[in-house]
Amino acid sequence: MKPKNKTILIVDDSPLVLERLREMLSVLSHAPAIISATHYAEAVAIIHHDSPDIVLLDVNLPDKSGVGLLRYIKLNFPRIIVFMISNQYAPYYSKLCESLGAVRFFDKSKEFHLIPEALEPFL
Repeated sequence: MKPKNKTILIVDDSPLVLERLREMLSVLSHAPAIISATHYAEAVAIIHHDSPDIVLLDVNLPDKSGVGLLRYIKLNFPRIIVFMISNQYAPYYSKLCESLGAVRFFDKSKEFHLIPEALEPFL
């Protein structure tokens, strides 16, 4: 029996980031299913309904903090693998997010291209 493809939820309010990540992740060897949300509340609903395996999560969301969503995910769905992304990288946020259970924190302005390779071992 072939294992089920993993599902990745991208949570970011930028249509450009969502589109670029979809393009980058669609060529991965295990072809994950990719879904997206632009707000905290939408992401929570998707997590409950679709049970993604991996979440790519922006620190800054329009309705609530991505850090708050990371806390929510790790408290209620500890098996979900979370990677944080942000245009406003700060060592404080990186350390905070990793202490809350994020696997890695990516600076979108410098490390965006590294995301697919970092996700590959989890697919």
